[in-house]
Amino acid sequence: MQQSVMKAWWDSSHMAGGNATYIEEMYEAFLDDSQSVSDEWRDIFEKLPKLDGVEVETKHSLVRDQFRHLAALGPASRVSSAQSTASGSDEKQVKVLQLINAFRFRGHQHANLDPLGLWKQPRVRDLELSHHNLSEKDFDTTFNLGSYAIGKESMPLGELFDSLNRTYCGSIGTEYMHITDTDQKRWLQHRIESVQAKPEVAREDKINLLKGLVAADGMEKYLGAKFPGAKRFSLEGGDSLVPMLKALISHAGSNGTKEVVVGMAHRGRINTLVNVLGKNPSVLFDEFSGKHDDSLGAGDVKYHAGYSSDFATPGGNLHLALAFNPSHLEIVNPVVIGSVRARLDRRGCSDGSLVLPITIHGDAAIAGQGVVQETFNMSQTRGFQVGGTVRIVINNQVGFTTSKTEDARSTQYCTDIAKMVQAPIFHVNSDDPEAVLFVTRLALDYRNQFKRDVVIDLVCYRRHGHNEADEPNATQPIMYQKIKIHPVPRKIYADQLIAEGVIEAHEVKKLVSDYRAALDHGACVVEEWRPMTEHSVDWSPFLGHDWDVNYDSSISVDQIKELGEKLCTFPADYTLQSRVAKLYKDRVSMINGEKALDWGMAENLAYADIVTRGSNIRMTGQDSGRGTFFHRHAVLHNQTDGSDYIPLANMNDDQGKMEIYDSVLSEAAVVAFEYGYATAEPGTLTIWEAQFGDFANGAQVVIDQFLSSGEAKWGRLCGLTLLLPHGYEGQGPEHSSARLERFLQMCADHNWQVCVPSTPAQVFNMLRRQACRPLRKPLIVMSPKSLLRHPLAVSSIEELAEGVFHNVIDEIDDIVSNKVKRVVMCSGKVYYDLLEQRRKNEQTDVAIIRVEQLYPFPQAEFGQIMSKFKHVKDWVWCQEEPQNQGAWYCSQHHFRTALPRAATLTYAGRNASASPAVGYISVHNQQQKDLVDDALTIK
Repeated sequence: MQQSVMKAWWDSSHMAGGNATYIEEMYEAFLDDSQSVSDEWRDIFEKLPKLDGVEVETKHSLVRDQFRHLAALGPASRVSSAQSTASGSDEKQVKVLQLINAFRFRGHQHANLDPLGLWKQPRVRDLELSHHNLSEKDFDTTFNLGSYAIGKESMPLGELFDSLNRTYCGSIGTEYMHITDTDQKRWLQHRIESVQAKPEVAREDKINLLKGLVAADGMEKYLGAKFPGAKRFSLEGGDSLVPMLKALISHAGSNGTKEVVVGMAHRGRINTLVNVLGKNPSVLFDEFSGKHDDSLGAGDVKYHAGYSSDFATPGGNLHLALAFNPSHLEIVNPVVIGSVRARLDRRGCSDGSLVLPITIHGDAAIAGQGVVQETFNMSQTRGFQVGGTVRIVINNQVGFTTSKTEDARSTQYCTDIAKMVQAPIFHVNSDDPEAVLFVTRLALDYRNQFKRDVVIDLVCYRRHGHNEADEPNATQPIMYQKIKIHPVPRKIYADQLIAEGVIEAHEVKKLVSDYRAALDHGACVVEEWRPMTEHSVDWSPFLGHDWDVNYDSSISVDQIKELGEKLCTFPADYTLQSRVAKLYKDRVSMINGEKALDWGMAENLAYADIVTRGSNIRMTGQDSGRGTFFHRHAVLHNQTDGSDYIPLANMNDDQGKMEIYDSVLSEAAVVAFEYGYATAEPGTLTIWEAQFGDFANGAQVVIDQFLSSGEAKWGRLCGLTLLLPHGYEGQGPEHSSARLERFLQMCADHNWQVCVPSTPAQVFNMLRRQACRPLRKPLIVMSPKSLLRHPLAVSSIEELAEGVFHNVIDEIDDIVSNKVKRVVMCSGKVYYDLLEQRRKNEQTDVAIIRVEQLYPFPQAEFGQIMSKFKHVKDWVWCQEEPQNQGAWYCSQHHFRTALPRAATLTYAGRNASASPAVGYISVHNQQQKDLVDDALTIK
């Protein structure tokens, strides 16, 4: 039946025979852009029959199948006919539409992007008339423009060809046809094509652009003369970044943005600090002269520094922040995004409109650093989206000394990585400031309209080497011969404006001299700078406290029971998975006093108490909702319809916010994001949980450069908590150790806390302490695996209600202290192995002390417990980790200081090893037995 209907349709159709190829091409154009064909053809294509029940419009790949299928149903004579009934003008009309699409797809490859003119772009035949069977003979013929958004329905081919070259092959090369969303493509086409990528620029904007270039050039020349040879990672060659940023911030303010957070690497950072954020030049010059205050901490180099100020815009003042960051280039990007998410959450803004992230990249780094992909990947996910980021690449075409594309990357452009999230990419010649201004405003408007990332590739050069002491001619001789004679952007644009009659030559000279005079005077050179009043977070409650600061930790048994009852309440129509249902049934028994509390219940109770006190909690990790080891189940999944329910988010009406997200499969970007969040939101308990503690080493840059040293270097407080599953269970090298030793090696200046809690009551009060104590320091937790369900690792409600985290835990068995001959100190899971074996041995002359906080080492508390064992000379530190790992090497000086005089301290544990753990269970078991026996056997 279907075949007979389609045959009748085909027999009456003008799509038969030799027309098929022509129609296929037109249909391809229709699928790319339905407005690119006439109304008549569009009506025909929209009414095409379905192929095997599937509408052919859904896939390009079905086009030929559709026409072949129709051809097979028609008379053979018509299918095989070589004569086309299509007119030549109709065929050329299709070719013209294909030409328009070719420029949209590939015009950027012929754009004038490189200020130095050194780029050798390959010939793109798609952009040539002959490729489309067109020629200059057709220039006077008028063709329908389809969806070409120039404001006309038709145009002579000659005018159209010139228009396409101006729009897509001028100083701007636009890539957007990889975007699958038709509305986004239409929007971009209208904005770009309606003005042929070169709108009229108001005189005021031209003068502001010139002022920005004068400032950028003037700052670099001033520093070069005043501090010759000093590293400053000059912006020279990419000067347009300064007016670009000022225009971007101003446009953002006009659109209602209240805060802007910027992250960037070294190149141009000093210039940005002074000429955009308004840092006082005299302060900068003191830094170059080596003047500093020792009371400010360890400090950092000038081109890592951050800064904050307010910036006046037509829409009112906004708060502007430049994030601190180390030399690990792109790692600052997720930090910025995390900070923005915190600010958005604080303002109650879910669409990103009130806070704008701007990240500034190097061309080699954006293509080379994996954290860029991780950050792009998280950009549209629930837990990490911020309504899009404006990403700017300072593309100086050299990565340190590498300029050959085949060495720097495997893609044509350094920005191709952005296509993974279908971000539009605007390549722009930095020597054309007006083109830079156009794409800057366009990029922000796109971000605000569609809440997605957008990329500006500022194609420029660097006038000096990687730093000012470098010699670039050694590795880039041709490029630097060209740079040597190339005029600076300020001169190029000033000459243009003089020629246009916008400004006089003497006025340009005055702008230059006035800027230098302002630098000599040491005053702020940014007209838009304002004193800070717009920042919305108050850190004062968390400043000036020591570890022993008082805080309210009280909680009663009745309060805990009430929290537990609410934790175990969920909608009546929720069907839980059988194991989860049993777990919640057990939790009810725990609250009723019928069972002791396990780790998962105690942890959830801690969160319940924190949010009911009005504080917020944010937790992320690859399995954080459930917990890697099936213990948390803070997020319940209805087995009937898959819906989610979070009891912790439904405790009461005026509670704090509870957010828990299973993160993307990333460590570096996610931990960096959470660090950024925690540095911008002190009132939230921010937690990242590793799937296995070992995997935190994927975020080692964040841990080393931000978490452990951010306060010492930059004065940045942070209360981020890391939960790192740790414990030797015979699961091999990558599933045993959270590399405790690495965290302990970095302990100094009271930079963070390193804890190894061993009971549910301890984790309950440790988490509450982190949230409630008015002190914001990172908390590193060696969290358990087997202890989550260990029969001895349980607590009573009364133990939770003590409200105190014990940094050291004394012997719990009925051991007579004056009969003790040996004291074993330990942390974590090994305690239970020691305890069980000692009970099995019926030993009464060995005491076991647990050190629950390894840093800051609890000297006073340890001393109180130790006082009962002053007579003991034989002290042992026992650990599961190899001797060169774990706490032994990094903490033994603390242990020795606390011991009685004349006491000896020995080690019981695995031998030193290059690997964190063995991979054979039999070897693991023997090692574990040996180290326990060694610790308990008195020699």
